[in-house]
Amino acid sequence: MKLNKAFWVVLALLVVAGCSDFRKLQKSDDWKAKFDGAMRYYEEGDYYRAIALFEEVLPLTRGKVEGEQAQFYYAYAHYKDRQYILSAHYFKNFYETYTRSELANEAQFMYAYSLYQSSPVYNLDQTSTREAIQAFQIFINRNPESKFTVQANQIIRELQVKLETKAYHSAKLYHKIGYLKSAVVAIDNFAMDYPDSKFNAELQFLKIEATYIMAQKSIPSKQRERYKQVVAMYEEYAEDYPDSAYLVQAGKYFDDAVNKLQKLPKLL
Repeated sequence: MKLNKAFWVVLALLVVAGCSDFRKLQKSDDWKAKFDGAMRYYEEGDYYRAIALFEEVLPLTRGKVEGEQAQFYYAYAHYKDRQYILSAHYFKNFYETYTRSELANEAQFMYAYSLYQSSPVYNLDQTSTREAIQAFQIFINRNPESKFTVQANQIIRELQVKLETKAYHSAKLYHKIGYLKSAVVAIDNFAMDYPDSKFNAELQFLKIEATYIMAQKSIPSKQRERYKQVVAMYEEYAEDYPDSAYLVQAGKYFDDAVNKLQKLPKLL
């Protein structure tokens, strides 16, 4: 019990001492002491205090070697603190300001990487994902020999899969909730954007199904056109995806569409 109390007392004293040191640095007029303190807090993982001191150091170190370092680690402190939008901003500011710096290459990569870290799961808005892809692509174009280029290419592929997954689920959702025209448009856009996707066999089947359902619900003057579309879609589908798990059901829509087309003249 006494040992536990002693531990908490020592811990409290260390916290107070740490706060006291930080306050002294904030009040100090010695920018070098502030800079050294900011770097120390950064290395210790105390990013809140590091950021606070870097903010005071930055205007005092313009044109100095320490100013470049302060700007770089200020950006990194935000990144380490998981403030990815801010770290992206500060890394971008760094490499645009210190274009000839040895750290500019890493800063440009970390700008893109910060955007990557802020990219949400696929079912949310993917603006930051697209921005990250663009940033990585610009980085690769400017720095083809960089040590970060391989990783940048890998991340681009990962983010493209995320966009592909979102587009796939969006198209399926339109079909599921009965927005069939929107589903067809979304599926066509998906096929253009991702011609080699593993999801195309399923989505092209859903396009046939959506068109078949629309034909059933159409007025007689529209049915002929849509049933013809079902027939044409099926023939192309059977050629493109002969081993598809959806081919049998697609064939049923095809057979019914052919029968309906044979009967339509009698109905008109």
